[in-house]
Amino acid sequence: MGLFAKLARSSDLVQGMASRLGVDYGEIVAADPQAQGRKYMRAVLRCSTCGNQDGCSSLQREAAELDEAPSYCRNARLLSHLRGD
Repeated sequence: MGLFAKLARSSDLVQGMASRLGVDYGEIVAADPQAQGRKYMRAVLRCSTCGNQDGCSSLQREAAELDEAPSYCRNARLLSHLRGD
């Protein structure tokens, strides 16, 4: 998979995980595009290094909502923070 395809997939996975946890990443970035946009890109880059993207993709296909990010998620702590946990 090429770099841009990998980053696009990672962006979809980050957005999907956030959505399933009740986090509206679009709204967060829109509120402060420079600071939150950088944080979002770091989240996408962290996701791109995950060895379980296929498992994450499967989980997201099966679950419309999640109580918490899976333990393997490299953005679990960030998403929990954004959710206000």
